[in-house]
Amino acid sequence: MKIENPNPIQWRFSERASQLQSSFIREILKITQQPEIISFAGGLPSPLTFPVEAMKSAYDKVLTTHGKTALQYGPTDGYMPLRQWIADMLSKDGAKIVPEQVLMVSGSQQALDLLGKVLIDEGSRVLVETPSYLGALQAFSVYRPEFKSVATDEDGLVPSSLDAVAEGARLLYALPNFQNPTGRTLTVARRQELVETCARLGLPLIEDDPYGALSYKGDPLPKMVAMNPEGVIYMGSFSKVLTPGIRLGYVVAPLPLVRRLELAKQAADLHTAQLTQMVVHEVIKDGFLDQHIPTIRELYGNQCQAMLDAMAEHFPASATWTKPEGGMFIWVTLPKHINAMELLDEAIKEKVAFVPGSPFYANEPETNTLRLSFVTVPPERIRQGIAILGKLIAARL
Repeated sequence: MKIENPNPIQWRFSERASQLQSSFIREILKITQQPEIISFAGGLPSPLTFPVEAMKSAYDKVLTTHGKTALQYGPTDGYMPLRQWIADMLSKDGAKIVPEQVLMVSGSQQALDLLGKVLIDEGSRVLVETPSYLGALQAFSVYRPEFKSVATDEDGLVPSSLDAVAEGARLLYALPNFQNPTGRTLTVARRQELVETCARLGLPLIEDDPYGALSYKGDPLPKMVAMNPEGVIYMGSFSKVLTPGIRLGYVVAPLPLVRRLELAKQAADLHTAQLTQMVVHEVIKDGFLDQHIPTIRELYGNQCQAMLDAMAEHFPASATWTKPEGGMFIWVTLPKHINAMELLDEAIKEKVAFVPGSPFYANEPETNTLRLSFVTVPPERIRQGIAILGKLIAARL
């Protein structure tokens, strides 16, 4: 029986809810769903790289041979054979990672949230790069930290800048490989210096590495977790090397921390889907990624070069940009007087989209910056879109 004339509900949201903010990128993606838009906005992997047949075959095999296990609740820490595969993959250069250090999560974005829950109190100092990954800023901001920006340059994060801001900090968050949003890569020398500096300061270092396998030349890049497994928290994901739709990532941490993260995950979602984990393990266990990842590298490398060539032809000399050696992004710096947010409004009218750089800054945003992603746009459309952007930028000089 329906209640007549009910009083309106008085929603009383928590203070934490007031910290929740929409992702600027996700809002832009609503616009870029229109097929006529040339979108350099989303950090989406190319659907051309998705191993549909391999995934289909793995689902069939897992459900046929282990269906009842795959469809049941699973342990919070994850499917042991997959955790063992990850531990073995990271046990290089003298480091020994054990599967008990590996926690499977529902996409690496969940790892950021769990780390925030476990390590950050209101007012805690958190160190981030300048600029940094928007998703991490969004995840950590719910816990009301005090963000401190760490200096960066063309070689990535500057380790010597830590001493001035590290006192009392709970963690340093860094993306060393083909960073989102800049595409920069932390040099090998700086990786060693950064790990040593954090160890000296007693500062936990989060190494977020979703793009590390996407070096266009295939050159292996040393992982900082191998340099100091007791002080580095490593985050990885299958989104960029298989498919993002499976929402499967992992965090590798020292045992006292990973246990706390496991407890936080129990409270959040009990466990990541057992079926998904078993399917991914079935796909990768016999070396599939060794053949699959080079095809991704080739596609992204060609499209990156197409964008760089088009920018060299159409962008004015007063604009500068990064030249990534892997990953999915190029970072553009315009003359100081050009506001990228205003430029975006004009670009969308011309059916081109990108992400302004301001949301990627924890402090003191640089409004004359923007991020371009090239991986979902074919070369001819890249050239067309960059030519339009070049004209719009030149008109503002």
